[in-house]
Amino acid sequence: MSSQSTDVARQNEGWSLRLVLSLVSMVGVLELLAVNYQMISTALPQISAHFRTTQGAWLLTAFLLAGAVLSPLLGKLADMYGKRRLLLVAVAGAALGALLSAVAPSYGVLIAGRALQGLLVPCMFLSYSLMRDVYPPRTLAMSVSIVTSGMGLIAIPSPWLTGWLLGSWGYSGVFWFFVICLAVLLVLIVVTTEESSVRAHSRLDFLGALLLGTGLAGLLVGVSFGPTWGWGAGRTLGCLAGGAVLLAVWAGQALAGREPLIDLRFFKRRPVILTALTAGLSTGSTAVFTTLLPMMCMTPAVLGLGYGFGVDAKGFALFQAPVGIGAVVGGLVVGLTVRRIRPGLLMVAGQLLLTAGAVLTAVSHDAKAPLITWALIEGLGLGMAYAAVPNLVIDAVPRDLQASMSSMVQVFQGVVPAILPVVAFTVLNSHIATVAHGFVFYTDGGIRVGFLVAAGASLAGLLLALALSPARRTEQPQDDLVAEAVA
Repeated sequence: MSSQSTDVARQNEGWSLRLVLSLVSMVGVLELLAVNYQMISTALPQISAHFRTTQGAWLLTAFLLAGAVLSPLLGKLADMYGKRRLLLVAVAGAALGALLSAVAPSYGVLIAGRALQGLLVPCMFLSYSLMRDVYPPRTLAMSVSIVTSGMGLIAIPSPWLTGWLLGSWGYSGVFWFFVICLAVLLVLIVVTTEESSVRAHSRLDFLGALLLGTGLAGLLVGVSFGPTWGWGAGRTLGCLAGGAVLLAVWAGQALAGREPLIDLRFFKRRPVILTALTAGLSTGSTAVFTTLLPMMCMTPAVLGLGYGFGVDAKGFALFQAPVGIGAVVGGLVVGLTVRRIRPGLLMVAGQLLLTAGAVLTAVSHDAKAPLITWALIEGLGLGMAYAAVPNLVIDAVPRDLQASMSSMVQVFQGVVPAILPVVAFTVLNSHIATVAHGFVFYTDGGIRVGFLVAAGASLAGLLLALALSPARRTEQPQDDLVAEAVA
């Protein structure tokens, strides 16, 4: 059969069992990415107590920081060697990281495993771009719609699942859950999904990745351990100064290079930098909120700290489920209204809800019913802000720059939420009330300030969203735009 006949046949292809299973595997991987942060946050008190550490933020920071730095590298490798191949590498690497975390003998090994699990982050754009290349055109729009609308649905039942895993097998049960699911999905992708034939030559900026990752890690280590080591201690100053120098070198290298890891010149465009910062701050705000919420709710009320209900992981589902439900509803609201309301205004609404949820939680967290309401408000803001991002990309830049813009935004959505929890825990570690059986409990004032850190991030995002000038709509059909932006 000639290549032209093959192309015509592919144009007319529809759904098949193999294609359905391929789509299930893609949705499964992205659902695990969506729920990863939530499940680990719920397990955080138990993990911190087991390893007797006050540096729990690094469980979340290592995941996001590695994902942000590795995403541009894996994207270029996928262009050179095939998107399916790199998707399989990422899923296999994440499974290995989960296994390492499950059997970790020390907290350092656990953090290394969490960094490997950061390979789940680039799976988002690898999945979208692979679908665009190999799915029949008749099925692509529906496939993208299913994937985008499905992401995060598992957040609703996941609190009960997490509680069952923690209650039955301890924190390692959560990591074993990821190992098993990722292994099954890996096999499913192998047997159901074709490789893309699209190839492009690209230069790999390993030096840029090393400088950026090491520089950020140095700053975060200095901020994390500053209260313990002393802000004037040599180790603290060395980490802070070393991290700053490495980031400065990276910035110079990125500006001078032909194909840098992150093209900083791209951010000279006002809509681009505002969109990226707004997206990063909204994600960072929710990262702090969802990290502090289980710690606060699981604290025993008998300690008399002014907060806490003494619930276990299953009981915490009562507070976590509204966040997941709100996120799904918020995403649907954006999907139903984005053709009539500018995405910038939808982002403003999302940031307002995020700010309100965090502020209300900071000032009123001693009763269950109000806290459940605040969690629902937070979830609505999360869903609206997250769903507004690809539409902001569409409105911010011309069509030929949308793919590049999407990758830059994803970097910000990894780096900012990697930094903010470290900042929040730095504050918390200056407000320790007591330590009992390895569990660290914070003062009510510390908890309040922690949630205000989340509120401050979303408030900054709100101001930036307001500064986004209304963009002229393009003439492309919305479905094509969304498919291109997320790819």
